[in-house]
Amino acid sequence: MVHPLVGKPAPEISAPGADGETYTVTPGQKGVPVALFFYPKSGSFGCTKEACQFRDALADNELFKRTKVEIVGISSDPVDKQKAFVEKQKLTYPVLSDASGEVRKAYHVGKGLFGFAETARVTFFVDGKGTVRDVLDTTLNYAAHVKFVTKWLDKLEAEEKKGAEEPPAPAATEVPAGDAPAEGAAPAPTDSQLGELGRAAEAVQA
Repeated sequence: MVHPLVGKPAPEISAPGADGETYTVTPGQKGVPVALFFYPKSGSFGCTKEACQFRDALADNELFKRTKVEIVGISSDPVDKQKAFVEKQKLTYPVLSDASGEVRKAYHVGKGLFGFAETARVTFFVDGKGTVRDVLDTTLNYAAHVKFVTKWLDKLEAEEKKGAEEPPAPAATEVPAGDAPAEGAAPAPTDSQLGELGRAAEAVQA
């Protein structure tokens, strides 16, 4: 089943960050791809592994650096818990507190693990124009999310390279209106034909 946001503009969101300040995400505004990953619980084993994998990719993966992708983590945990999580794991990207559930509602993210997890583990990949290109929804397979973003960054880079290499369509050659013979009109005589006409006229006069 295709997620309802695929192919559509990604919603703008605002929520408190780990420092308590409101953080606004406007996909497409900066012209770079954005990966929004929703996760069940800060500090749990799978969520910690996932968050650290994104942290490490931003630091070590040349593709992440080259594309300037923005990573944003979101869960229902309160600000103080997000703050402790960010500081303990030395996370280098925004981690938002969606305690109200407004962000999950905007992105159609429900509960995970048959309702046992407050938030499902879902990652949205948004291109530089702000369009949701794909969504990965797998709560148990936390390691799949960084791979999912990597795959899409690679695909996006290939698309941009192909677009840059395609030659522009040739421009149509226009004939000046004064140079084009009227439709149905006889073609203009050649120099040779003009010479023969001149000689014929001289013979008649003689």
